[in-house]
Amino acid sequence: MLHFTLCHRARILLAAVVLTAAMQAAFPAAASPPTGELAGKIIVVDPGHGGDDPGAVGCHGIVEKDVAMEIGQRVAKIFRQAGARVVLTREGDKGPVPGEKGLKAIQTHDLARRVELANRCGAHLFLSIHLNHFSEADEYGAQVFYQTGSREGQKLAEAIQVELNRDLVDSGRQALAGDFYVCRNSRMPAVIVEVGFLSHEHESRQLTDPGYQERAARAILKGVINYFRGGEGEVKHRD
Repeated sequence: MLHFTLCHRARILLAAVVLTAAMQAAFPAAASPPTGELAGKIIVVDPGHGGDDPGAVGCHGIVEKDVAMEIGQRVAKIFRQAGARVVLTREGDKGPVPGEKGLKAIQTHDLARRVELANRCGAHLFLSIHLNHFSEADEYGAQVFYQTGSREGQKLAEAIQVELNRDLVDSGRQALAGDFYVCRNSRMPAVIVEVGFLSHEHESRQLTDPGYQERAARAILKGVINYFRGGEGEVKHRD
């Protein structure tokens, strides 16, 4: 009887040790607070489209949802390295929402879900990553969009635009205002970053290059850091 009791107690002790180790692994921030330029910031990174919604399909059959995911993951990684807590709105290629029929219904439901996620987690910024497409194949360059009337959204967009023009290609583009669901309904400054044009022969190939994607991600990071520092860059206007 004593032997059984001791074995039973040993099993309980072992289980407690395993549970403690699991909790420490799951919540490392409690033992080691994040450090870095963006420590304490919650950033939502939103790779556009996904699942049955491919987004734009450009030169060489390149699909927007795939490139947006690749760039979004790079953005998430370097933001975490800078100390931010990053929340991705999708992991991998998500399928359609159960019960929804038709692409338009899927898109509307999905955008609402992404915004709700950002609002619920108390994010400081919402960064939606997309790729552009235009009927005229000579259009190129990154461009950042923000919600009309949002002063903070404008400041964030301009700060990122400066760095994209500097580190990728200076097409002379400037941050532009418009009406966008995710920007209009987010409770925090939100922007849509169109990293480049899939309809441009050369740029579409660049956008699938890991080195180019990394440069884009780092440009976005620098823009966000400058925004939090209170700096506002000047973007050259196209002639």
